[in-house]
Amino acid sequence: MRDAEQTRQKILAISADEIHQHGFKDTSLSIILKRCGISKGALYHHFDNKMELGYAVFEEIYTPMFLAMWQPAVEAADPIEGLCCFFQSMSEEMSCDEVICGCPLNNLCQEMAAVDEGFRLRILNMQQQLNHLIAINLQRVADSLQPNLDFKQVAYFIVSCFHGSSSLSKSTKNKELFDKVIAELCRYIRHLKK
Repeated sequence: MRDAEQTRQKILAISADEIHQHGFKDTSLSIILKRCGISKGALYHHFDNKMELGYAVFEEIYTPMFLAMWQPAVEAADPIEGLCCFFQSMSEEMSCDEVICGCPLNNLCQEMAAVDEGFRLRILNMQQQLNHLIAINLQRVADSLQPNLDFKQVAYFIVSCFHGSSSLSKSTKNKELFDKVIAELCRYIRHLKK
């Protein structure tokens, strides 16, 4: 990998961490520069401004990470159990601090969707990709599921519950709420079976 590309990747990784910790608006370019050990000119060689950097973090770091996180669960032989195992392992393995800090992607969506059209469109695109991933895998096992399910709506409901549990836990600083909502979500998902 070329030095310029390594620098760009380092900027993206550190920016993703800073955005997760502080939110997009409160992320400081000077801290990113310091952590990367680069000049302002080096940063602006790769990104014209903070907004362009934020878009790149969303598209190149958060979206692929988020989709890759869901993919094994929904592509399992039994996506119903795959999703439940995915959610339950997250509930068991995530520390209270991790849950309270929130999902980096969900945090950024809540912060920026209503204030910037570029972020809103990127968020919409990512949500459509995830919805499609879940829906096609539920459709794949449709014969074992309840009749007349609208798989796109089911997928949106599953994702909404997951994000809602994350937001609820973050705002109340209570991991137990996350665990309870996840348990209820798994109960719903399992009831999709015949």
